[in-house]
Amino acid sequence: MAASTYDSGTAIPVLLLKTRSSPIDAYQELLSAPPAHVNHRFDPRFVPVLSHQRDKQGTEYVAKLLRQRLIGAGSECAYGGLIFTSQRAVEAFAAIVDNGKGDTDWPHLQGVPVYSVGPATTRALEAVPQEPPLQIFGQHCGNGEALAQFILQHYAQWYPNRSPRPPLFFLVGEQRRDVIPRTLMNPSSPPEQQIRVDEQVVYGTGVMESFPEDFALALRRTQDASVRWVVVFSPTGCDSMLRGLGVLNAAGKLQPECRDAKTHIATIGSTTKAHLIETFGLDPDVCADVPSPEGVLEAIVGHMKHPKRS
Repeated sequence: MAASTYDSGTAIPVLLLKTRSSPIDAYQELLSAPPAHVNHRFDPRFVPVLSHQRDKQGTEYVAKLLRQRLIGAGSECAYGGLIFTSQRAVEAFAAIVDNGKGDTDWPHLQGVPVYSVGPATTRALEAVPQEPPLQIFGQHCGNGEALAQFILQHYAQWYPNRSPRPPLFFLVGEQRRDVIPRTLMNPSSPPEQQIRVDEQVVYGTGVMESFPEDFALALRRTQDASVRWVVVFSPTGCDSMLRGLGVLNAAGKLQPECRDAKTHIATIGSTTKAHLIETFGLDPDVCADVPSPEGVLEAIVGHMKHPKRS
């Protein structure tokens, strides 16, 4: 796709394919008032894609484990730690903790490591009340592959005298990648290095029925902009997004000639980028190195300084 000309005097529309966080959304705050060294103004607009529903059976099972103190450092516990890679999973967990309040030690996780990927998930976990606070690790990793490698080393140091290591409990959505369980339970690794991971679905995800219409409206409202960005946060909804842009053929594959020069696509991380490439044959213009507002802004600004050409 040919490079576009940027006008630094005009606010660039950024269509964020996510629900606006409440009460404050970090993407809106940063893009509305970027750092002084950024010589562009942005107009962030939210287009919600995903609808989430709590999984009743899954959340009840998690609550049971917590009530029975089966997640802990003792040898009698079923699990020795927790894994989170989704803010929605943390929200489900936080609701369980809130519903179960009753004593000062609740939710009884003082002695276990809690592994988190990315700053947004970590911030949500830090808000879960416990005295002392949850011990959260891995937030610097940025993606599941890096987190899995970090866990292999860190967990061995946490339980140096336990063989095999106690299993880990992974709270997930119904749609997720298997990279963490696959890495930690790799059968080709020595048995003493393997870590069993049990996954528990605590929420389901689907595309909002209104998204195609909402996205089409956002595109119409920004059609006069010389440049606009679409920021994609999840593989879910990519099909509807690309159809809204009119770049897919009947077989659901990219028609490169249908991409316009002014609409650029950014992804929050490597998972979504890989999905766009493998499923549709579309290589996004940029992919954030770190899945955060700062990472997205840095990727967009970097592209504006040195546009990719095709």
